[in-house]
Parts: sequence; structure tokens; C-alpha cells
Amino acid sequence: MGVVLGNIIAIYRRELQSYFASPLAYAIAGIFWLLSGFFFLVLLVGPQGYIQLAAIADLQGQQQGIPVPPIDVADIFLREFLGLIGSLALFILPILSMGLYAEERKRGTLELLATSPVTNWAVAVGKLLGVLTFFTTLVLPLLVYELITLSAASPPVPPAIPLLGHLGLILLAAAVLSLGMFISSLTSSTILAAILTFALILFLWVIDAIAKTVGGGVGEALGHLSLLKHYSNLTRGIFDTSSLILFASYIVLGIFLTAQSIDALRFQRS
Repeated sequence: MGVVLGNIIAIYRRELQSYFASPLAYAIAGIFWLLSGFFFLVLLVGPQGYIQLAAIADLQGQQQGIPVPPIDVADIFLREFLGLIGSLALFILPILSMGLYAEERKRGTLELLATSPVTNWAVAVGKLLGVLTFFTTLVLPLLVYELITLSAASPPVPPAIPLLGHLGLILLAAAVLSLGMFISSLTSSTILAAILTFALILFLWVIDAIAKTVGGGVGEALGHLSLLKHYSNLTRGIFDTSSLILFASYIVLGIFLTAQSIDALRFQRS
């Protein structure tokens, strides 16, 4: 057990260092922060921002002498913002996962990795933890300025709500990266890996709409596979164990399929 854990940590450190040494990773971080900051400001203080809309509704109610029910601006804003960040992540995450194994194939080191004494499970878990840690460093600044902004809300927003929403974002990222890692293990082309990952995740993102069209038991079963449905539950502050189980299932499935893919390569080389 100690040897396996040591191997996972070694792979994790190597993978994480590769991201912090990659110009592409810094470019991705810059684009992610730029777009997320833009969305944040537009949703909050833009011409159609929630603060502006709440003020207009209150003013109109006062002028007409009609009591206007209070608008929970902070809660609505947080859900909309995390929804946009989730959609943005659909484009960012395939790029982060595309080189996890495809680069190893391209450099010819995947065969060495496949025949090494390190188990394929340990390699897959280490790689996944490395890229997930890098994505988490992109998300943490968002959480900080959200908490600062929401601290001025009236009524105050419980910290558990944004924390649960960001937990959903991290779980979504882990599921996408795990599946993307499997796709990356199948090809030496990073571009192809990114495109196939994006196509798969887009399908899992909109499958809820397909499920509603199908209806019946089949539609209900398809709806449970939706990334969007379960991510939205967490961003609304709904702690649903079925959502946690779904994300965990995608994560384990991606790791399992990746290990099997590398096992097949090891068998070919033996």
C-alpha cells in the first residue's frame, strides 16, 4: 500500500510540475481568469446586471405604490455565474486533459510507462490528481472574490452555498478530466483527443434535454447521466447524494478505462 501511494505521489508531482512549467497552461489560466472576471462583472454590475435589475424593480414598485417582494440577488447571481463557469470549463478541461497520455504516445514514453513496475491505476490516479490540482488553482481566486462580494449581500449568503457550488465545479472537472484522460490514452494526437473529449462531454451535458424529449423510463435513466442536471443541483445548494455518486462513477470509470487501455498496450508489448 505504501509503495502504491508513493508511486501515485511521484506521478502526481511530475504531472503537476509539467503544468506549471507549460506556457500553454499559463495561457489557459489567463484566458480562464479573463473570461470569468468578465462574466462576473457583467452579471453583477453590467447594464442588465442583477444589482441594477433589483434596483429598477424596487424603484418602480415605490413609484407605483406596489410592494415588491425582495429579490435574492446574491443567490440568483451565484447560480448564474457558476452556470457560466461550468459552461466555460467544458472548453477548458478537454484542453487540459488532451496531453495526459497523448503526449506520452507522441514522445514514445508510453511504452516505457506501460511496461514499468508502476501499476496503471497508480499512474492514472496520479495524472488525474495532478491536472485536477492545477484546475483547482484556477478556481480558488474565483471563490475568494465571490465570498468577498457576497459578504456584502443582504440578507447574507451562508458560506456553505458557494462552497457547495464550487465543490460541484471541482467534481464536474474531475469527471470530465477522468474521461478525457481515457480518450487521451487512445491516440497520439492531442488535438483529436481534445475534440473527442469535448464531443463526449457536450453529449453528457445536454443529455438531460434529450431525456425530456424521449420521456418514460428510458428518458428518466438518461436524465440521471446528465452532467448539467447534477451540477445545477449543487450550484443551487442542493446536497444530493445521487449527484455525488454520479460524479464519482464517472471519475472511477475514466480511471478504470484508462488503466485497461494501458494494460492492452502492455499486453501487446509482452
